[in-house]
Amino acid sequence: MRFFHHITLVAGLFTATTVSGQTQSPYELRTGRELSLFGVGAATGIMALVLEKAVDPLTPATIATLDRSTINAFDRGATYRYSHTADRLSDVTLAGNVALLGALTLGTQTMRQEVKTVGVMFLETALLANGIQRSVKNIAQRTRPYVYNPDVPLADKLDREARQSFFSGHATNAFAAAVFTGTTFSHYFPTSRYRSVVWIGSLGLASATAVLRYEGGLHYPTDLLAGAAFGSLVGWGIPKLHEVKNRSGIGHRLDIQPFSNGQANGIYARLLVFSR
Repeated sequence: MRFFHHITLVAGLFTATTVSGQTQSPYELRTGRELSLFGVGAATGIMALVLEKAVDPLTPATIATLDRSTINAFDRGATYRYSHTADRLSDVTLAGNVALLGALTLGTQTMRQEVKTVGVMFLETALLANGIQRSVKNIAQRTRPYVYNPDVPLADKLDREARQSFFSGHATNAFAAAVFTGTTFSHYFPTSRYRSVVWIGSLGLASATAVLRYEGGLHYPTDLLAGAAFGSLVGWGIPKLHEVKNRSGIGHRLDIQPFSNGQANGIYARLLVFSR
């Protein structure tokens, strides 16, 4: 009994302490990697410009031989569309996606403190998305839907851009910006109730851009789907490439120390919980 009187195991004396720490950024920049990404973006952009000069505009004789029945059934409906208004509105919705990212970056303290990181990542996203899609567009030289529409003025069909249908640059940029915005906001604010609002808003604007390009007779559905898929991949991939590895928002450590109050001896255990 004497033994148990002087040596007591303090099994119930177990406390949890929270220690606040500086919030770690979900992303990091590395000079070598950023220079490589900017280099690839610049190289594809230059290649796109070189390829574009090699694109010969359609001639009236060639246009006269075009037959919309040769277009696959899935895409053929686009050849009946043409609207300058839809074309202009697609620029507005695309700009709206970029503006949304800017508003979130400058309007929230957490992202505003990371404006350099967010800005560099988005610039890389834009350079890669545009350099690659424009290069593909100038290689494919797919005739735009409105060229098959007899109601469209001949002058519009004779422009070099009439042979730059695949794949859609507007859809690429819109979905790249949308997915980039949703991804980065979700990483900076993983518990925010507004995450779904940001995703719905950004993807809604991107979808509107794609629909307007279709209604304008500027792209086939396959052009838009390819652009949306590629843009989404780049918009997700660049932030993913910059993610801090092995990052955890919560850490813990078990602290065990001898305990004595003069009458009893034992062990004092404490769980330290901290944010990283």
